[in-house]
Amino acid sequence: MPRKVLYIDDDQGLCALVKRSLGRDGIEVVTAADGEAGLQLLAEHPDFDVVAVDLYMPGLSGAELTERINAMPNHPPVIVVTGAQDSRMAVAVLKAGAFDYVVKDVQGEFIFLLKAAFHTAVDAMRMRRAKEAAEAEVRAARDRFEALAAERALLMREVNHRVGNSLQLIASLLTIQSNAAGNPEVSEALSDATGRVMAVAQVHRRLYTSDDVQAVAIDLYLEALVEDLRRSAEGGALAQLSLRAEPIAATPDHAVAIGMIVNELVTNALKYAYPDGKGAIRVALRKDGAHRGMLTVEDDGVGITLKGGPKSTGLGQRIVRAMAEKIRANIEQDHSHRGTRIVVTFDLSGAPTPQSTESQSKTAA
Repeated sequence: MPRKVLYIDDDQGLCALVKRSLGRDGIEVVTAADGEAGLQLLAEHPDFDVVAVDLYMPGLSGAELTERINAMPNHPPVIVVTGAQDSRMAVAVLKAGAFDYVVKDVQGEFIFLLKAAFHTAVDAMRMRRAKEAAEAEVRAARDRFEALAAERALLMREVNHRVGNSLQLIASLLTIQSNAAGNPEVSEALSDATGRVMAVAQVHRRLYTSDDVQAVAIDLYLEALVEDLRRSAEGGALAQLSLRAEPIAATPDHAVAIGMIVNELVTNALKYAYPDGKGAIRVALRKDGAHRGMLTVEDDGVGITLKGGPKSTGLGQRIVRAMAEKIRANIEQDHSHRGTRIVVTFDLSGAPTPQSTESQSKTAA
């Protein structure tokens, strides 16, 4: 039950009756003779649990007063009291924001109904306030989470920017060392190492320039990687290197592994597929069902195996198999192909979905 009630009615006799009757139940009743006086009391004493207003009074009507009360912050519920039994009146006061209305009588028998309406309105308002507080808490928690997520994304982009710069510096140092090496085998090994570092650096550059730091558009990543390979190959040796890729998103770990695999297989084909000169090397990426991806690297050369050529150290093969194991990929050689065709199928279940490869491409540009 309410502890404190404001009763607004120009009938002083009814005001006294309500005050006396509810006082027996321990309810404090404060009365006002018109709407303006009632609004002043509400402004001065915001601790009223409920307000009852007469529908027809001089000055403000009960419907107008109800609207004014409901416009106040943290307002109490309003019950309209009227002597008229008119359904149109009932609709009007409820539209004005009243919780309920009670038809009064001069004998005071309506007071029992008034107390019941007070009780229902106070309970309903408490539930509404609790619901609003819970919703506000959820919104505040969501806002805090979004702020933290944005801060984390910003920090991750900065980390990826610095890592990418560091890897770029390492690659540059390896290139300098390769050019200065007097031993062709050492120079070749350092060049291979440079390509591997650049394959990882491309992932971090892609993460730094994207709004999504949890996913990489592998098709766009491979475009940049293939361009790096073409540019770094001496004498245009990879001028016929091509890429055909469908939009596929994956985690950064998947992207690193796939990039390393492509780097090793393309390098292997460059070294051993065409002993007498240059030739086509094709890289393709597509989806293989809903949760699988398929990568192929092929050439039309003399035909080799995953072990590479006769002078191969086997390091590239070990890197390919290690990266494949990391992403639960399966590697097969298509022996029906005229040259060499390596097929890598990998799992995409649980991979994040980026905003879109188009947005990543625009951001990267």
